[in-house]
Amino acid sequence: MLAAAAGLFALHGFNRVSLEDLGAAAGVSGPAVYRHFEGKQAVLGDLLLTVSRELLDGGRRVIAETTDPLAALRRLVRFHVEFALGKPDVIRVQDRDFSSLSQKDQSEVRALQRNYVEIWVEVLALLHPGTDAVELRMRAHATFGLINSTPHSVRNHGRKIAPKTARPLLESMALAALTVKVPQAS
Repeated sequence: MLAAAAGLFALHGFNRVSLEDLGAAAGVSGPAVYRHFEGKQAVLGDLLLTVSRELLDGGRRVIAETTDPLAALRRLVRFHVEFALGKPDVIRVQDRDFSSLSQKDQSEVRALQRNYVEIWVEVLALLHPGTDAVELRMRAHATFGLINSTPHSVRNHGRKIAPKTARPLLESMALAALTVKVPQAS
C-alpha cells in the first residue's frame, strides 16, 4: 500500500488523492485502507517515517561495516544514489507534501533525517579534520540535493535516464562535492 501511495501522491499530490484512490491502487476498497491506517494522513506519515528509518538504518550499516573514512563515504554515496534512483516518488512526496504530515510525524521525520545527516558529518569530519561541522552539514545537504533532484528532474522533462548511466555520474559528482578542498578565504 505504501508503494501505491507514493506513486499516487507523487503524481497527483497528497491533497488530490482520496482513500478510494489509495485503496484501488493497492487492490482493496477505499474503506479497507482503514484496516491498516487511521486515514490518509497516517498513510503519508507511515510512508515518510518508513523511508526516513530506512535511510538512517542503511547509513548506520555502512558505518558499522566500514572503518576507512573514504571507503565509508563512497559507500554512503552509493547507498544514497541507490535510494534516489529506486524511490524518486518518495523524494517528490517528501519535497511537496511534508507539510501535510501531522506535527508529531513531522518532528519524528526531521529527527530521523538529522541523525542521518550526522552520520555523513562524522565521516566527513574524518576526511576534513578541523573543518567546522556547519560546513560539513552544508556539504552533506548540497550532495543530497544533487542526488535527490536528478532522477526526479530528468524524469519530469519527458526523458528517463537509465540507472546504469545515472548511477556512476551521480556517484562521481557527489564524491567530488564531498571531497573537494575549499581554499581558505583571504
